[in-house]
Amino acid sequence: MDEIKVSPDYNWFRSTVPLKRIIVDDDDSKVWSLYDAGPKSIRCPIILLPPVSGTAEVFFQQVLALTGWGYRVISLQYPVYWDLMEFCDGFRKLLDHLQLDKVHLFGASLGGFLAQKFAEYTHKSPRVHSLILCNSFSDTSIFNQTWTANSFWLMPAFMLKKIVLGNFAKGPVDPKMADAIDFMVDRLESLNQSELASRLTLNCQNSYVEPHKIKDVAVTIIDVFDQSALSLEAKEEMYKLYPNARRAHLKTGGNFPYLCRSAEVNLYIQIHLRQFHGTRYAAISPAMVSAEELEVQEQGSDPDQ
Repeated sequence: MDEIKVSPDYNWFRSTVPLKRIIVDDDDSKVWSLYDAGPKSIRCPIILLPPVSGTAEVFFQQVLALTGWGYRVISLQYPVYWDLMEFCDGFRKLLDHLQLDKVHLFGASLGGFLAQKFAEYTHKSPRVHSLILCNSFSDTSIFNQTWTANSFWLMPAFMLKKIVLGNFAKGPVDPKMADAIDFMVDRLESLNQSELASRLTLNCQNSYVEPHKIKDVAVTIIDVFDQSALSLEAKEEMYKLYPNARRAHLKTGGNFPYLCRSAEVNLYIQIHLRQFHGTRYAAISPAMVSAEELEVQEQGSDPDQ
């Protein structure tokens, strides 16, 4: 039990990367919690958005690996927002506060849906340069919970946790996946009633992504072939929505591949971000990119080649 919590990597992360708390709304109770690691000179970092059950810590393996390669990474945790427009407005204010003009977003499940909605919300004055969507969805109706979305705020915390746990893998899983589930259960326990209720409300209130508004955003879709909370129909819908997206498939990984298949997920993130090396939207320190790679990038983007 709690293998991840006692692992050297997790403890190294907790002891070296400070947790920041930022308020950008008039309401002082709305606090963004985030880990901001890597070179601060990078103005277009990758920001990681967690699922319903997650906190900013769930991406610790991405933060450690990507900063080691020279990227700036921000892993965050949302305040209590009950409405998608309210979330998008708060996130825009956070980017303004951090003085970030455009960013790359990696979102897991609900995080991926929020990333798409934010890209859509800011499409007239784009703030999202690219998206990596991990086990994500584009339409909340797939959960068949739109009719209960308005009553989550009334439910006690234990009922909300039961709803979330119902989507966790059941039956035999490999040890790494079991450790990932244990860690996510622990993270779920750390969320209070309003945090959970608001996330479930965002996850289930009637909404869908309008792809024509974000057609110019580079997208990579990461999903797993084994059992996850997403149906095959939801995955197919994502492929239809983003026909030009890069697809990264994991044979196994369940709901939380960023924890139990972190090496593969980190590699897919790196491959996605590599297309921006040598541009003003690079999430990596220029010192960490070789001259040969930059030359290849420039040739790839040169229309005469």
